Amino acid sequence: MTFTVSVPHPDLARDLEPLPDGVEVIVWPMDAAPPRSRIDLVVPPYIALSRALPLLAEVDTRLVQGQAIGYEGIGELLPAGLTFANAATVHETSTAELAVALTLAVQRRLDEFARDDRAATWAPVFAESLADRRVLLLGYGGVGKAVAARLAPFDVEIVPVASRAREEDGIRVHGIDELAALLPTVDIVILSLPGGDATRHIIGEAELAALPDGALVVNVGRGPLIDTDALVRHTRAGRIRAGLDVTDPEPLPRDHPLWGTRGVLISPHVGGASSAMHPRIAALIHRQIAHLRAGEEPENIVIRT
Repeated sequence: MTFTVSVPHPDLARDLEPLPDGVEVIVWPMDAAPPRSRIDLVVPPYIALSRALPLLAEVDTRLVQGQAIGYEGIGELLPAGLTFANAATVHETSTAELAVALTLAVQRRLDEFARDDRAATWAPVFAESLADRRVLLLGYGGVGKAVAARLAPFDVEIVPVASRAREEDGIRVHGIDELAALLPTVDIVILSLPGGDATRHIIGEAELAALPDGALVVNVGRGPLIDTDALVRHTRAGRIRAGLDVTDPEPLPRDHPLWGTRGVLISPHVGGASSAMHPRIAALIHRQIAHLRAGEEPENIVIRT
């Protein structure tokens, strides 16, 4: 029997070649009714899931394979009886790269140099180093560990914080209940937590106030992890700096006060948007095909409706 996979665009279909014998790939953008009543593995589009996922009510499928790590709100969109896997292993490296890039850019004031470059202005500054800084990683899952690995050569002290305290591979991971005591002792905070009610405004007025003057907050997780109003107050006062790949609201309105604030660098939610994505999602889909055809449990299952 042929094993059928649907993908949302032809480029991903090409990335999956060569296919194992007995596997067929069809392109279904999920902007119209499904082309078949049964599709063994469905890969929805990267965005526009609120439009796409309800269409799965018309399909008999064994697995829905998302293309993002985050999955908040997916359970409410999926029809009953479906299994959803996230894209762990796909975006961690690119997101970690951007986290380090934002950190370095703000520390060394590369955003200011970029503006000076356009104005043909030579304006040397004495900037903050990354070396010898104490960096708190708020979130120590796949992205947090990837960030830690990339920071290791920079001579920083890494302070991992997760939902619970533990020893992991010889590293002391602090629990979230220690966050208030740790914040006054660090220079940089990098957030990579998922979104949702449990993490909303985990960095708010009290947490920002607890950070030392000049501290840097970098967010590559979800925008609502940070209380935006509180962040505006602290950054516009010049007390806190920020590197943000995600914001709340998102996209950030053109007249939002974070735009143009000195010490704030914003990228438009592009943590996973790099050339690493397509080969890694293709590799994950190939593994999921093999698991399903062998009668094995797929990887990364996060929701069963």
